Amino acid sequence: MIIYGVAFLAFCTLVGITVGELLGKLIGVPANVGGVGIAMMMLIFLGGYLQKRGYLNLKSEQGIEFWSAVYIPIVVAMAAQQNVYGALSGGPMAILAGVAAVVLAFVLVPVLDRMGQKKPEQQDDSEVSPLPKLPR
Repeated sequence: MIIYGVAFLAFCTLVGITVGELLGKLIGVPANVGGVGIAMMMLIFLGGYLQKRGYLNLKSEQGIEFWSAVYIPIVVAMAAQQNVYGALSGGPMAILAGVAAVVLAFVLVPVLDRMGQKKPEQQDDSEVSPLPKLPR
């Protein structure tokens, strides 16, 4: 059932957040350190393991896929919002670093596009057969 997929995602999220909080306390940071990433890694590896063993049916997999697709963009948006607040309160150097990273990314788009395109294969004249001659 789809609800099992949602329960599996919730389990991974709770474990990941708990481990992230413990990691934060261990290194002396009063924050969650990597809890969302740990949850997503658990979801991937534990989900693959359960699927390989045949414990997940199609409906459960659909539930996991749906909530994973919804969960990741929300977390990324929340992290981006925190980064903007941090940059604004961090002063002009943080803002300059952010602007420089965005400009560099825009400049590199054409370069990466050219790198990703396949070069046209050159044909050798000896390999290309001439068109058949039509009878007169």
